[in-house]
Amino acid sequence: MKYLASAVVTATASLYAASAPAPTFTKDVAPILYSRCAECHRPGEAGPMALLTYEQVRPWAKAIKASTLTRTMPPWHADPSQKHFANNRRLTDDQVQTIAKWADAGAPEGNKKDLPKLPEFIEGWKIGKPDWTADMGADFTIPAEGVIPYKYYTVDTNFTEDKWVQAVEVRPGQRAQVHHIIVFVLENNGKSVKRAGEQFSDMLIGYAPGVPSIEFDSETGFLVKAGSKLRFQVHYTPNGKEAVDRSVIGLKFRKDTPKYRAFSGSAAQYRLAIPPNDPNHEVKASWVFREDVTLLDMTPHMHLRGKAFKYVLTYPDGRSEELLTVPKYDFNWQLSYILSEPRKVPAGSRIDATAWFDNSANNKYNPDPSKTVRWGDQTFEEMMIGFFNYKVAVDAPLPKMTRAAGGE
Repeated sequence: MKYLASAVVTATASLYAASAPAPTFTKDVAPILYSRCAECHRPGEAGPMALLTYEQVRPWAKAIKASTLTRTMPPWHADPSQKHFANNRRLTDDQVQTIAKWADAGAPEGNKKDLPKLPEFIEGWKIGKPDWTADMGADFTIPAEGVIPYKYYTVDTNFTEDKWVQAVEVRPGQRAQVHHIIVFVLENNGKSVKRAGEQFSDMLIGYAPGVPSIEFDSETGFLVKAGSKLRFQVHYTPNGKEAVDRSVIGLKFRKDTPKYRAFSGSAAQYRLAIPPNDPNHEVKASWVFREDVTLLDMTPHMHLRGKAFKYVLTYPDGRSEELLTVPKYDFNWQLSYILSEPRKVPAGSRIDATAWFDNSANNKYNPDPSKTVRWGDQTFEEMMIGFFNYKVAVDAPLPKMTRAAGGE
């Protein structure tokens, strides 16, 4: 009898599922797109098409189903079991199935009264209207072909007083050809504020596809002192079309002095020698904190041979915590992973970054699997950098970090 009862329940559930109304755009799909996709898929942003109205979305229904089922969209590469990130873009299984069922049912629109209000965006800026903007000071004509060395542009802020930055965003003029932009702060008549042994400690922001902006929490700001200059480091990758770029940065300021001051750091390995035809070459780098800090986020960076990346935090008492695992790194989407609960990191703690590279012919993006690959600026070379942002009390001395085994 129990088998008969079970069969009846299963059959009833199947009949209910078959007779259940199909999801509609206005009631079921639009809320998902507005919360997870519209940020990029709107006019003037990175998405190749707008996904705001039914008329815009309907022609792409099958493509949206395919990209969400394969988890290629929205881009999110952290191990799905790691749920401690505030900016997690990953769709739930229910959301993925809702989109699939809607597409399979012919992508019905539904009742217009069910449509939620469009999210509000400031045109042209993810962070909202900036208090201050500047471009890189000159046009650069990107050739259709060739290898372009990094370009550097220095811009005077003309700040007559210290500024606490609450949010910062970089907007490339030519998204298709801009590989990355790093903006550094130069103090004391244009001198770098780097600390000994740290290449990126004067970095205000690093732009790459998927990471256009930084917004600090309500207690935190990034200090840009009066008289500072900003230095743009721009990496262009020609794509067969000539174009003219004049990228822009925007800043939003606090009106008060924050409780915490933000800094950027990195665990990087510059001594790369990735063997030819190696499908899983491992590289390590570490940093040791010499004072108490609060860790905010992590951004792994590699080039075309990048395969996977991991951050592990080890405390002075020997405890270890795996903060971030990216099992399938995607060079096209170099994401930041913001901790929903920033970690209190006591002095003596160590960040261990581990990267894996695929220099084999199985890597379809590999420029040349027959070559030993070393550190270099261009995408056919490689990098291994575990970026992170952290904060300290605003009245604390400038933090110092010591490179541990595996670093430069």
